[in-house]
Amino acid sequence: MKYNYLINKNIAILFCLLFLVPLAWGQKQKAYNRPKLVVGIVVDQMRFDYLTRFYGRYSNGGFRRLMRDGYECRNNHYNYIPTYTGPGHASIFTGTTPKNHGIISNNWYDKFSGKNVYCASDPNVKPVGTNSPLEKMSPHRMLTTTLGDQNRLFTQMRGKTIGIAIKDRGAILPAGHSANAAYWFRGKDDGQWVTTNYYRNELPDWVKNFNRKRVKKYLQKWEPLYPIKSYTQSGGDLTDFDNGYEGKSEATFPYDLPALANKNEGFDIIKASPFGNTMTADFAMEAIINEELGKDEDTDVLTISFSSTDYVGHNFGVNSTEIEDTYLRLDQDIERLLNFLDKEVGQNEYTLFLTADHGAIHVPSYLKSVKIPAGYFEPKAFTEDLVAQVKNQFKTDSLIRNISNYQIFLNYKTLQENSIQSADVQNFIEQYLLAYEKIDRVFTRRQLEQANYTEGIPAKIENGFHQKRSGDILFVLDPGYIIYSPKGSTHGSGAPYDTHIPLLFYGKGIKKGYTHRETSVIDVVPTISSMLGIGFPNGSTGNVLYYLLEKE
Repeated sequence: MKYNYLINKNIAILFCLLFLVPLAWGQKQKAYNRPKLVVGIVVDQMRFDYLTRFYGRYSNGGFRRLMRDGYECRNNHYNYIPTYTGPGHASIFTGTTPKNHGIISNNWYDKFSGKNVYCASDPNVKPVGTNSPLEKMSPHRMLTTTLGDQNRLFTQMRGKTIGIAIKDRGAILPAGHSANAAYWFRGKDDGQWVTTNYYRNELPDWVKNFNRKRVKKYLQKWEPLYPIKSYTQSGGDLTDFDNGYEGKSEATFPYDLPALANKNEGFDIIKASPFGNTMTADFAMEAIINEELGKDEDTDVLTISFSSTDYVGHNFGVNSTEIEDTYLRLDQDIERLLNFLDKEVGQNEYTLFLTADHGAIHVPSYLKSVKIPAGYFEPKAFTEDLVAQVKNQFKTDSLIRNISNYQIFLNYKTLQENSIQSADVQNFIEQYLLAYEKIDRVFTRRQLEQANYTEGIPAKIENGFHQKRSGDILFVLDPGYIIYSPKGSTHGSGAPYDTHIPLLFYGKGIKKGYTHRETSVIDVVPTISSMLGIGFPNGSTGNVLYYLLEKE
């Protein structure tokens, strides 16, 4: 009997090993119950307080739905300087900062070629959908991989990645190096969604049809959605702080965009109106259908950047009636997109996040009018003063090679020829700039290469400093001071008005809730990658926001 008992016991153990253990392992594997589609949305120049300022006027199905049924990070920031479009899009989707991905600005001085370069330009590709040489674009200047790249590698290139934005950099950088496609909008006289042969040699039929049949309808009259007196969350329809459009004497509603187009670069006027966002949403939905995104077991990635919010913000300012109307209309576009995803991909079959590439400052002219310290910095006078001081100190011309993006590049050839130490010039310029009006802080290359800053503006400067691409002296203006026209808004600093932006997660694998813990945009992709169970981008330095993910 004892012998039979042992046999039965061993059989039972063997049964557990053969059947129950694999079953338990399979249950663990369900932790990676992946969505069919990941949608990454960037709203260009969206300050965090646009969520709260206009909340009472949003519908229940747009931004409110994401906030109510998703997870909101209310203390989300950029952790580097400069806060521009190119670096912002690259940082979100690579999970790291310019220090690693190399996109240090929209445009920057290339010290090796002696030329200014654009973050997405590529002279070695050909435009597709237009004859303009200005559309030669690719992601080749970005040094690290993106979420889309890692998902492509994980799925053996079966999972698709497509990037869409009016701005080329807003489509190209998020999609990454191995994307199936990136499409952006060329305005001017073309009015076409275009790409380059980096991705494909011809536009697909669905893009051609969209260009032929639908683009012109977005060139329409812009009137406020609601009675103008109801726009109480902005500063009034007629102010001294809006630029407006060429051909219209006052920046007030309504705007007859077809009539104004000829004096505003043709189809480019669509970009600087809320209808550019509507067109982007419509184009994205066409891409989902025609590219069959989210239709199989391999996760696809779609990146969408709504660029028109930035154009409107620059033109009219963050406190304008036009910006309020633009966000109310974008809210409707977000609602349409969510409803479309529910239908085409399936509820709880997609994961979506929404954030911004930077914020923006209130118009300094307006801030001054309400007694808040603010103003403007004159780069031409500054350059002339600095060059003269350096020449006088070192008795040599051409020691400064370039000044751009709040960075100063030294001429190393001239330094060598005159036996002048770079450190001596850096130290002199640092001391001179610290005494210069409206300059708050100064950092030298030597400091940034040796230091390890952990907080505040110094840490942001270090995170934005790329050893090969950045300059030799970097400076920061006083809070509230910008290089811009007296009307309209801009961005680029490490101040909260530029760094504090929304971060919303929604859909499959995401809890409902919110946090006031500090988070960063470089945390987005590590979090999504962890949820998918795929490799992180190869330069990733962000953290996994594990507390917003559904438990295994």
